[in-house]
Amino acid sequence: MKVKIGVVGAGTMGAGIAQVAAQAGHRVVLTDTNPEQLKKAEQQISSSLLKLTEKGKFSSEEAEEIKNNMAYSTQLSELQEAVLVIEAIVENLAVKHQVFTQLEQVVSPTCILASNTSSLSIASIGSCLQDPSRFLGIHFFNPATLMPLVEVIPGVATSSENTQHIEELITSWHKTAVVCKDTPGFIVNRVARPFYGEALRIYEEGLADFATIDWAMTTIGGFKMGPFTLMDYIGNDINYTVTETVFAAFYFDPRFKPSFTQKRHMEAGFLGRKTGRGFYNYQEGSVAPAPNRNEALGQQIFERILVLLINEAADAVFMQVASPTAVDLAMTKGVNYPKGLLAWADELGAGWVLERLEILFAEYGEDRYRPNPLLRRKAREQSKFIL
Repeated sequence: MKVKIGVVGAGTMGAGIAQVAAQAGHRVVLTDTNPEQLKKAEQQISSSLLKLTEKGKFSSEEAEEIKNNMAYSTQLSELQEAVLVIEAIVENLAVKHQVFTQLEQVVSPTCILASNTSSLSIASIGSCLQDPSRFLGIHFFNPATLMPLVEVIPGVATSSENTQHIEELITSWHKTAVVCKDTPGFIVNRVARPFYGEALRIYEEGLADFATIDWAMTTIGGFKMGPFTLMDYIGNDINYTVTETVFAAFYFDPRFKPSFTQKRHMEAGFLGRKTGRGFYNYQEGSVAPAPNRNEALGQQIFERILVLLINEAADAVFMQVASPTAVDLAMTKGVNYPKGLLAWADELGAGWVLERLEILFAEYGEDRYRPNPLLRRKAREQSKFIL
């Protein structure tokens, strides 16, 4: 019999994580202090399983078995037999400390405790535990049932045995697990910042409008969504907050500087699709703006954003956040990039990337364009990131 998994927090992410574990055959207990939220989560899971059944992913019998694997409770005491508990609640350190302090009194001494946090440090969350060696980050991406990537983040106190066990467990759930260091933004939310930030900078300089920048990144770059379409999809409030959090956490490194354009859109309530207006107007009768399909301009936009993304990926490797393979897996599986950024650098040549960054650095004199030492080394040695 598969072991029992606990999930704390029955919001969209918590319900999705619980469903993933139940689909892997585990007995799952989803807890939340709000009974109405638990009902919504149960409806969300039932609706998701129905869609998957209609698509032929499961038979009706298998879907029913997955539902039977699920239990819902308002009491943390229901998690006493769990071998793993994943917290997916509000991004508030004090609230998380309160939950984990209670959890440690409920679960067995061998139960692994984890947080789905995307913005708080694993060390800071785990500091409230008597045994922080059993605590780590397990960061799923939304929607958890569909997105293949899971970042596994050990804290400085996490035991290597627990990290390895969770990596193997997540892999057995048919997910792509990448292990990374406990640094702000982990891999994806750190490396992806230039995709948004440099697009906003290009707009603010008056080089191109939203539609043209999106056209360049999708048509020339091969990305599934342009940065402004994606920010509208994510929500400008959410995307801006992540940028601001990463910027502050990196001691205000200029590479992660937020944009006034996005802040003003957020302040005006132009949050994106969910409010009917973001960088684009989604209200009925609105006409999508036409891009300037100038190939030379499009290539310039694409290359400028791409080299900054590659530079950030190189920095993640240089600072030992994750291996080159893990970084590329994270970006292709976590945010659907058309290629791994470091494999892309190998294809174009580190010297090609470095030359374009040095032109930008010389032009602007800003640290946001400073080439990473590892990129310089690869260019000098004419070697590759992915061996």
